[in-house]
Amino acid sequence: MVVGRWRSFVALVAAGALPFVAGCKGKEGGAGGGAVTKITITPTGDARADAKAFLAKLCPQPIGGELNFMVWEGYTDTLFAKPFEEQCGVKLNSTYMGTSDELVSKLRAGGSETIDLISPSSDAVTQIIQVGLAQPLDLKRIPSYNDLMPSFRALSLVRRGDSVYGVPWAFGPNPLVYDTTKVKPAPTSWAILYDPRYRGKISMQDDISTLWMAAQLLGMDDPNDRSHLYSLSDDDLAKVHAKALELRPQIRKYWATAGDMTQLFKSGEIVMGEGWPLMVAQLQSEGFPAGQVIPKEGTTAWADHWVMTRGAKNLNAAYAWLEYVSQPFTQKLLADVTAYYVANPGAKQYMTPQQAALQRDIAEYGTSVNFWQWGTKRDRYQEIWNQVKAGK
Repeated sequence: MVVGRWRSFVALVAAGALPFVAGCKGKEGGAGGGAVTKITITPTGDARADAKAFLAKLCPQPIGGELNFMVWEGYTDTLFAKPFEEQCGVKLNSTYMGTSDELVSKLRAGGSETIDLISPSSDAVTQIIQVGLAQPLDLKRIPSYNDLMPSFRALSLVRRGDSVYGVPWAFGPNPLVYDTTKVKPAPTSWAILYDPRYRGKISMQDDISTLWMAAQLLGMDDPNDRSHLYSLSDDDLAKVHAKALELRPQIRKYWATAGDMTQLFKSGEIVMGEGWPLMVAQLQSEGFPAGQVIPKEGTTAWADHWVMTRGAKNLNAAYAWLEYVSQPFTQKLLADVTAYYVANPGAKQYMTPQQAALQRDIAEYGTSVNFWQWGTKRDRYQEIWNQVKAGK
């Protein structure tokens, strides 16, 4: 584990604008897999139109083949994935993951040879790189990489020596999500989850992140050492275990996917729980009175990159995708779907003033939340979480 990685930002030397040539099938890239020319278009302010114009230049001829993804929900949404699929002639196959541990387990079980691109969060990505499940990127084939947020690119998470393994994509918190018509006044603390009035009306993620929430409520998150939360002492873990068990009678269901949680809200089965901004965006788009808040005890957060597995086959298609998702218009469309903070600051030119004002720089944002880390006791946290779910 790399301790305190979220406090370490280093200056990057900007590389010059370099090439992309799509249109060749197979494992080796166009122009022998070397540098390719950065595509430019005249921005119109219309993200969908500009995505279409960009793709016409990115893929003047179909690349062909398929790309297999294992990603968080929303990361291959049809809003921006379908235009790529149609213009580049690449069939996109997406599997959604429910937890970081699920992704790591899948890759270790052989998935790194059958899955091409993944979107690991800040905890899983360090483990994936450390055990050799990812391959370093040829940044000369992603010429828009240097347009991405400098502080996001500077993170040590996806760097090993001179090699870079990830393209910054999005980041965000794990807020307390609630029904604004049924939870009044607006909650300010995770403690409200334990209120007897809401017995059987709560949902939490089926993941050790629920233990992190309990630890934050107990005051165990050290702002001077963000790694502490992920490597608690045995005594502290015993207290977290008890606190998570105390919450269990309040739980209607532990959710595995964003769709699980949004459906629980819409059916009236729950009124509150820990979730993602994606759920809030989905619910609000359907007219549901969803609200979100970062409780006073703080919350955990995640930073997601695009990473290529060690066994990725269709490299032309993979690099075309990485260049496409680095564009400001693509990332604006991602924000429309998820309401996340995106990695390309240029996305704000496509946003409404209100939407643009909500965007953040990851360096500044990282001072107020605790980004996920793998931790030295991951297996022990998993053991405790399984016991909690079993009521033990």
